[in-house]
Amino acid sequence: MTRKQKRLSVIAGALGFLGVAVALTFYALGQKASYFYMPADLASATLEPGQRIRLGGLVEKGTIVRDQGTEVEFSVTDMERSVKVAYSGILPDLFREEQGVITEGSFGPDGVFIADSVLAKHDETYMPKEVADSLKEKGVWQETTQ
Repeated sequence: MTRKQKRLSVIAGALGFLGVAVALTFYALGQKASYFYMPADLASATLEPGQRIRLGGLVEKGTIVRDQGTEVEFSVTDMERSVKVAYSGILPDLFREEQGVITEGSFGPDGVFIADSVLAKHDETYMPKEVADSLKEKGVWQETTQ
């Protein structure tokens, strides 16, 4: 082998290695992707049992029920539909009724959304972008100016 052929084979091997690494990275990220849905979007969605998704909307007024310990049930709404959510854990300090929220988890066999994480807005002017955009499209959410 000449010097030029050795150099080209090393470059080709490095590019092949990088290609495999990139392909494996995208494959792994695709497996962990969780899609964002509003409650009204779930009617037309085809979800597989146990599929992880993000559910966003507003915490429906009068639906927060705290059980013993850290068990909490509440409903997430987009003013068209509501989805009952069960969560076991410590809620964010600013979690309250009629505030923007994103929950991540999957549906149980009884149709209740079992959340393993709950994200709430962090001040008066912020709402998760996906939730705000979806609510604005439906004419439910209006930004407040201060």
